[in-house]
Amino acid sequence: MIRTRFAPSPTGYLHIGGLRTALYAYLFAKKHEGKFLIRIEDTDRERLVEDSLKNILDSFVWANISIDEGVLLDNNEITQKGDKGPYIQSERLEIYQEYIKILLEKNDAYHCFCTKERLDEMRKNQEENKLATGYDGHCRNLTKEEVASKLEAGEKSVIRMKMPKEGITVIDDLIRGKVEFKNELIDDQVLIKADGFPTYHFAVVVDDHLMEISHVVRGEEWLASTPKHINLYKMFGWEAPEFAHLSLLINEKKQKLSKRHGDVSVVDYVKKGYLPEAFVNFIAFLGWNPGDDREFFTLEELEKEFDFDKVGKAPAVFNIEKLNWYNKQYIMKMSKEELAKRCGSFFQEKNVDISKFDLAQVVGLEQGRANTLLEIVENTSFIFSLSEYDSTMLVWKKSDREKTKANLEKTIEFLENLTGEWNRENLETTILNWIKEQELGNGDVLWPMRVALSGLRNSPGPLEIASVLGKTETLNRMQQAVDKI
Repeated sequence: MIRTRFAPSPTGYLHIGGLRTALYAYLFAKKHEGKFLIRIEDTDRERLVEDSLKNILDSFVWANISIDEGVLLDNNEITQKGDKGPYIQSERLEIYQEYIKILLEKNDAYHCFCTKERLDEMRKNQEENKLATGYDGHCRNLTKEEVASKLEAGEKSVIRMKMPKEGITVIDDLIRGKVEFKNELIDDQVLIKADGFPTYHFAVVVDDHLMEISHVVRGEEWLASTPKHINLYKMFGWEAPEFAHLSLLINEKKQKLSKRHGDVSVVDYVKKGYLPEAFVNFIAFLGWNPGDDREFFTLEELEKEFDFDKVGKAPAVFNIEKLNWYNKQYIMKMSKEELAKRCGSFFQEKNVDISKFDLAQVVGLEQGRANTLLEIVENTSFIFSLSEYDSTMLVWKKSDREKTKANLEKTIEFLENLTGEWNRENLETTILNWIKEQELGNGDVLWPMRVALSGLRNSPGPLEIASVLGKTETLNRMQQAVDKI
């Protein structure tokens, strides 16, 4: 069975690149009727951030990526599901100790007693002499007696793998094809740190084997470490999984995504009101494409279409304009009622009393204009509370204060006597005809009406706004404008 995993470290929010990695691992598993699991790699104790695990799992719930096994949320509580756990590395320390003993006994690993000072000096000399940096094997050939003596004396040690120094290690990557590494250029990786915790390199191999992971999907920054992992599999006599190393995500300036150049965590986009279905659709295309001109895919459609033979090697550009376009398209396809429901929590965060108006009609004002749910909420705030505005804004560029005031008063009188339904269609038909009858320009009436109703120069059309505000509120705001001018 195909089994993939995503193994984040709880050191902060889920990165966009992390979501893409998880999405691809998930899609590949689902395409082949396999399982997708979450494992938590928390062995770097100094970098742990409180509540980040919950935030990471919340991101998967938001993205509708279901977790078959491992660490997940059940009724909003963190739990573990499956028979190959624990799925949190800090709860697996005894397992790592068991397996490091095997390597020590086979002489495939060794205790290293080198101090930080010695290692710093070693690296300095290597750099000054323009040599390849890496551990020089100083403790590699200590005898059992020497090791025992040092341990008995209380000397601190790490445990390193004894990397073969001859031959090559070949990786047959699902995305990059065959990649070869000279073993002599790969140093002896630390497997167990002085505090007894495993490094990523050791834990990932042990965990992936015991959890029966068939395919490892991760970023290309781990490609250079893969020969170490493959050799660890060989040392244990285990079959290595297949690997798929994803390209970097870069911004439009060809720079690696970073906080200095924009939002990089999934939660940033959640807070801005991007739709999960639009975001996942967009993220899927950061490296993958279906081989034709289709651009819109549901998660279920992606599960059927995705495979690594259509994932490219070149860095993928995170284009915020393209994301905005996707989100806008998804917003436009929604019913006003569904859109209102999606915007509900954003209105709540702004402490807006939405009871006075039909929320579906309110959000409809920005449907086709706004890129995000947050923009919809912010751009319709004038419906619920009209901000102060300068009276000069009421005057159309081809008019003056006196004409503007007179036209507002005429318009109020006309609207007071207007019969029929108070909706956009009726308002447009009657007011536009009335403007012609009065031999006025549209701007003479509609411009001051727009400002009176919204307090803005740029807004949805004034007749759209009036239809949402209702007759009473429309007339009240227009009278306030007359009094102001």
